[in-house]
Amino acid sequence: MKKHPTRRAVLSLPLATTALYLPGAFGRSNYPNKPIKILVGFAPGGFTDVAARLIGQKLADSLGQPVVVENRPGANGLIASDATAKSPPDGYTLFMSSLGLTTNPLLQERATYDPVKGFTPISLLAMVPNVLVAGPSVPANNLKELLALARTRKQPLTQASAGNGSPGHLSAALLQVMTQIRLDHVPYRGSGPAMTDLIGGHVDISFPTIPTALLQVRAGKLKAIAVTSAKRSPMMPDVPTIAEAGVPGYDMGGWYGLVAPPAMPKEIADTLSAEVVKIMKMPDVRERFLAEASEPVGSDGVEMTAFLARDFNRWKQVVQAANIKPGT
Repeated sequence: MKKHPTRRAVLSLPLATTALYLPGAFGRSNYPNKPIKILVGFAPGGFTDVAARLIGQKLADSLGQPVVVENRPGANGLIASDATAKSPPDGYTLFMSSLGLTTNPLLQERATYDPVKGFTPISLLAMVPNVLVAGPSVPANNLKELLALARTRKQPLTQASAGNGSPGHLSAALLQVMTQIRLDHVPYRGSGPAMTDLIGGHVDISFPTIPTALLQVRAGKLKAIAVTSAKRSPMMPDVPTIAEAGVPGYDMGGWYGLVAPPAMPKEIADTLSAEVVKIMKMPDVRERFLAEASEPVGSDGVEMTAFLARDFNRWKQVVQAANIKPGT
């Protein structure tokens, strides 16, 4: 596909909105013939936002239309996903989704959408493992010792997370269900405060993303117990998975994906999906995701639909087994 020889970024007035622009369309009479918007459910700076801007710029290059990234943070992405679900299915509003898309209906009473039928899946971009870490004062250096400690202590181990419904929260819930240990969940407003209290010894364990914990582990301020994915992470090759460390079948990870409003015409959905699949094969894009310990996927819309169904059903079982109530 022919590309325009120049590109530039156009910054709109709101601080949290960036337009990623390639001047000039391709002379098309059909889609797209105006700017495309990608909604992000978190504040600028995190990798969900970074990924949206990276994909947005590549889409602007290939489709010949501006792509605007708009941040609508709040409620673990629910504000942005709700806005997406209610937008016209014309291909001009997309949503950079994550694990909250499938777990919010289980954990937030006001999330009433169907995570599969309520959107048009475009592409599953990448999987994101977490790592189980322990504070320096916890007398356990591996998963076997940690599980033994959890079973013998009179009081449950305290488990910090970046918030209710976060990947870290659900990683711990899955471990509880599979091992029958007890953990006391302590939700924070973000991973930063959770890590601060973990290092300070105010809580015992946590399941942050690997980039969040890596520097603290290397500095000896935290102990890396195991990673949550089915395979070891290249960023922590010496740290075993939870499955190989003693809990067979454990496999948990967050993810990034691109979805659109429901009932989008197949032709438009297929166009977007094909472009994103090509983008996720680009070496610079793959390198950027891998730098964040994210495993690039780049599936098509059909594959992402099946993934969303599996993910929702899986977490429904975990939430019910762990007796996690909406809003808790």
